[in-house]
Amino acid sequence: MLSDVTDRRPMAQDADAALLGELARLLGPRGYTDDRADLEPWLVDWRGRVRGEALALLSPADAEEVAAIVRLAAAARMPIVPQGGNTSMVAGATPPADGRALILSLRRMRAIRAISPLDGVAIVEAGVPLSALHDAAEAQGMRFPLSLAAKGSATIGGLISTNAGGTQVLRFGPMRALVLGLEAVLPDGSRFDGLSALRKDNRGYDLRQLLSGAEGTLGIVTAAALRLVPAVAARGVAWVGLETPEQALDLLRRLEAATGSAVESFEIVPADGLALVLRHIPATRAPLAGRHRWNVLVESVAPAGAEDPRVALEQALVAAIEDGVAADAVVAASESQAEALWKLRETMSEAERADGMAAKHDVSVPVSAMPGFIESARAAVEARFAGARVLAFGHLGDGNVHFNVRPPAGTPNGAWLAEHGDAVSRHVHDLTVAAGGSISAEHGIGQTKLAEYARLGDPVRLAAQRAIKHALDPLGLMNPGKLVPLAPGEAAP
Repeated sequence: MLSDVTDRRPMAQDADAALLGELARLLGPRGYTDDRADLEPWLVDWRGRVRGEALALLSPADAEEVAAIVRLAAAARMPIVPQGGNTSMVAGATPPADGRALILSLRRMRAIRAISPLDGVAIVEAGVPLSALHDAAEAQGMRFPLSLAAKGSATIGGLISTNAGGTQVLRFGPMRALVLGLEAVLPDGSRFDGLSALRKDNRGYDLRQLLSGAEGTLGIVTAAALRLVPAVAARGVAWVGLETPEQALDLLRRLEAATGSAVESFEIVPADGLALVLRHIPATRAPLAGRHRWNVLVESVAPAGAEDPRVALEQALVAAIEDGVAADAVVAASESQAEALWKLRETMSEAERADGMAAKHDVSVPVSAMPGFIESARAAVEARFAGARVLAFGHLGDGNVHFNVRPPAGTPNGAWLAEHGDAVSRHVHDLTVAAGGSISAEHGIGQTKLAEYARLGDPVRLAAQRAIKHALDPLGLMNPGKLVPLAPGEAAP
C-alpha cells in the first residue's frame, strides 16, 4: 500500500503510483518500502530540528540498482534525497517538506571491496560506517586517518558528500584530501567509474573533487578509493591548562617544532566547557588539579620503530611550562588514561545538549586569526545579547571552532532561542565573514545554512556553483533545497 503522502496529492497520484510500482518491482521487499513506520526515523534530521516527508525509502544493493533508480526518477521528474547515516548537522539529508521526494539510502551497500597496504588504498562502498573502515584497515596494519564522534553511524558516502572534518585534519586534511577515487551515479543515471586511485591524473576537471563536498546535489557516491596510512604504534596524549587562546596557538607551534609532523590532533576546550562535561558525563574527572581558563587536548603519534612520542611530548610541555606558555599539563601514562582524556573532548556536544539548547555555529577563520576571533567574537555576542553565554571549542590548529551561544542562565531555552536565535546566528556569521572566514567549516550548508549562504556568499562563487548544478542536474532533482541557493527571482524546479 502506498503511503498517505501520495494520497494527499491526487493530481500526481497516478504518475507517482506508477513510478513507485516500478521501483518496488526493481528493488524487492528488502530494497523498497513506503510504510510510514519504516520511513519515520529517516524523515527527521540528526539534531531533531527539521522534518520532511517522502513517498518511499529506497535501499539499493549495488551501484547498478542506484543507476536504475536515478534513471526512473529522472524520467518521472521525481526528486531524490541521498542518505547515509543521517548524521548531518545541517539537515543535509532530510527530505523537503512537500512530500514529493524519494529517500535513497546507501546503508545496504556496506562492502569493503579491497584493502591494499602496498598501495595505501581501501576501496569501500558508500554505506560502510566509518568505524567499520577503521577496524578493517587496522586488521591490515593500516589506518584511515579521519575520526569523529559519530563514527559508528556516519557512512563513507555521507562523509565524502559533506567533506567531513574531524580531529585529524591538522595533519591529514578533511575527507576531500583522503579521497583518491570515486564511483558515482550522475543525475541522468550514468555511472562514473573513477576508482583507479591514481596518485597522478592530469586529465582536466576532477569529478572526484567536484563530487566531494557537493552534498549529493551533483550525483550519488556509491563507492570510493580512500587513502590509508600505516597504523600507529604508539601515541602520546596530553591535557594542558593555559590562560589564553594565543598561548594555545603558541604551544601548537612549539610542539610542531619539537616533534615534527607527529602532532595529529590539537583541540581547545574552555573551562566552562570542561565543567559541563564533568557535570553531565558519568565517569569523567578533571585531569589537572587547578582550574584553567582554557585547556588543550593534544595527541602525538609515532610509527613502529620510532621513539615513544610521549617522551618528546613531555619534554616539549615541560619547556612550555618553564617559558610561561602553559600553566600545567599531564601526559597519559596508559591507553586507558589517553581514552579518558579524549572522552572529555568527544563528549563536549553531548554535555552541552544535556545542559540545554544552544545556537550552534561551525565557523573557520585563518589559523593566525582564530585566537583573537574567539575572544573578540565572544565579547561582541555577549555584549549584544545580554546574558548569553558563548561556548567556543574545537580544532584550533585548523582555524575551526564550534562557536555555540547558550541562553542566559535560568532562561527557558526554547523561548529565548525562538526570539533571538536567528539574530544571534546572523551576528556570529557577520563577525566570521568580517574576519575573512567561512560560516561552514566542516558541517556543510545543507538546509539550515542555505539562507545565510545566500546572504553572505561571494556572488562569483555562488554563480559558479549554480552553473555547475544546472549543467549536471538541469532538472534540479538531486537533493533539492540543499547547498546551492536559488538566484534572486529563480523559481525552484
